[in-house]
Amino acid sequence: MIRRLPPLRSLEAFIRVVRSGSAKTAAAELALSPSALSRRLAALEDFMSKPMFERKHQLLKLTEDGQALYDTVSPLIDEMADRIDRLIDTSKVMRLRLGVLPLFGSQRLFPRLGELRRLHPQLHIDIDSSAAAETKLGDTIDAAIILSEGPDAALHSVRLDHNRVHAITSKELAADLGERPDLALLNKQTFLIHNDLPMSFEAWKRTLHLEALQPAAIDHFDSGQLLLEAAAQGLGIAIMHDDHFIRSHDSRLARVFNVDVDSPYSYWFVCRPRALQSRPVRLFHDWMIKAGL
Repeated sequence: MIRRLPPLRSLEAFIRVVRSGSAKTAAAELALSPSALSRRLAALEDFMSKPMFERKHQLLKLTEDGQALYDTVSPLIDEMADRIDRLIDTSKVMRLRLGVLPLFGSQRLFPRLGELRRLHPQLHIDIDSSAAAETKLGDTIDAAIILSEGPDAALHSVRLDHNRVHAITSKELAADLGERPDLALLNKQTFLIHNDLPMSFEAWKRTLHLEALQPAAIDHFDSGQLLLEAAAQGLGIAIMHDDHFIRSHDSRLARVFNVDVDSPYSYWFVCRPRALQSRPVRLFHDWMIKAGL
């Protein structure tokens, strides 16, 4: 005789809320209305005869019982999902059309795609590395990883990081600039700016109290990889995210001045909410969050 189990849909809703940290986000991921999500959570609490969340000002916080349930059930649900995926006909190719900026793709996505392929060998990804990915969602691409101050509120979005801005250049030029900012010397330099990060330079100047800086030239790039190479060649001072600098592992590069500057920009995963009902989008979305991409 099979013992009575809690409703699977209620467990799925519960796990989504915990992992996303937001009932609103979980409802969007499951394509549910807020009231429908609440009913699923209430059904789980009725089954358990215990509250799973503390509710304060529309915020949900796990109770001790809720945390215990999540710790017990979450790995089992993941294992069940993986086993079901393996039972699905692996000869049938599923295709995801994904927008990805080249530097994120080369430094963060492609080194991890082998893990995704082993988990879901039937999932294949077409890559679009061109700009303006948000405008193509639902048309030529299914989902995208973008660099943004904040995506359109109408999109489902997951923030992937918090960045700091670094000024980087060749080791030789960094040595010439010294350890402290010299406005007169910096005014003689060329700065290298990515087209997608125009406000990063302003944030860097403001933090270093260099609002009066008027560089000899500002060169613009639409490629992070080429921007890194230009900096390594000593062609100027690149304003870039710390993560790109660190992941480049380029011994030719050095950071200019040891000052932490918060970036206005982050990487985000975005898609239209209805796209989460597509199996390729859902598989990539869930793997990405679990892998901490």
